[in-house]
Amino acid sequence: MRFGVNYTPRVGWFHHWLDFSSDEVARDFDTIAELGVDHVRVFPLWPLFQPNRTLIRSSAIDDLEWMLELAAQRGLDVAVDGLQGHLSSFDFVPAWLTSWHRRGFFTDPEVIESTAEYLRTIAAACAPHANFLGMTVGNEVNQFTGTVHPEPYPATVADIDRWLDTMIAACRAGAPEALTVHSCYDATWYDDTQPFTPQHAARIGDATVVHSWVFNGTAQKYGPDSFETRAHARYLVELARAFQTDPARPVWAQELGAPRNVLPAESVVPFIEHTIDALAGAPELYGITWWCSHDVSRSLADFPELEYDLGLIDEHGTIKPEGRAVQRAIAAARSTPVREPSRSIPLDLDEVGGRAALAPGGTFWRRYMEEARTHGHPLVRLVPSDTLARA
Repeated sequence: MRFGVNYTPRVGWFHHWLDFSSDEVARDFDTIAELGVDHVRVFPLWPLFQPNRTLIRSSAIDDLEWMLELAAQRGLDVAVDGLQGHLSSFDFVPAWLTSWHRRGFFTDPEVIESTAEYLRTIAAACAPHANFLGMTVGNEVNQFTGTVHPEPYPATVADIDRWLDTMIAACRAGAPEALTVHSCYDATWYDDTQPFTPQHAARIGDATVVHSWVFNGTAQKYGPDSFETRAHARYLVELARAFQTDPARPVWAQELGAPRNVLPAESVVPFIEHTIDALAGAPELYGITWWCSHDVSRSLADFPELEYDLGLIDEHGTIKPEGRAVQRAIAAARSTPVREPSRSIPLDLDEVGGRAALAPGGTFWRRYMEEARTHGHPLVRLVPSDTLARA
């Protein structure tokens, strides 16, 4: 199993791409390597790499390649996300897709063609590097289609079928041997209005990616130290496995963290320990990638308060107690045997009333958590339904 962190640069956050400093990145990677992880997930800012629909900046690609080299020198592999897209409440969408030039992110043929070429170019540049793990199409791009977004880009399920197929193909064209995946925030699993469906998540790309954040109502409803809060990440992994058609397909817990807006200080370390332990025994788990490496500097304005202390390393470069907790939990998890579920429960989306029943507090959620608490995490068996046929 792989263990890594999502890389949030200590100096300048993701704005560091504007004046890329190899010395700063090297310092960051030195500290990250101390945590005992084997990879980092990195995030080019799309508007800086492709400021015009037909311009992909070669100097930005060079900086990304240099980042891979700096990671390799420290024994770290690198997973690259293409479309950012969205990071920590901020959207980074190129000017050629907004305002006077606004058109369909997921539907306009020229936008799709240019976006695919951008992903192919990044993948092709990274492919020769021995420590390149692979491409994620982009970070939680499904949030751009959601009804909660202030300026959504509407799309249908069929639109997303075509868009994902095109983006995955572009990544594979650039790096045929690399892992190619896409990521969504948990509305894909919990929100019936989302055009990104569980079937998209679990059946397109080389692995299924889950992002687990307990500020989604879990910790608020059940409490910071509850079984449900500490089991949320494993629950998402088991949901992912249920929707897969290939039982051997890997699942990647690509993003999970300990948000202080719902976890008081005394709950953070136990949350880390229990969450990683619950994940470590899951069958077919590709890896765990913690969010995030470094705290956002307090010198940067207008972030949600929780973003300033999500890091395992503080803004001065010192490993925090949370970082040491992850380090210990990773060491323990490396020797944790896979624990095959001894029991199973069926999931019929029609019977339970759709994806809302899977969300924290929903009818299926409650049944799963009771089973997991009493007998250990069960295997979820998906029952064919009309809902699946329509998706």
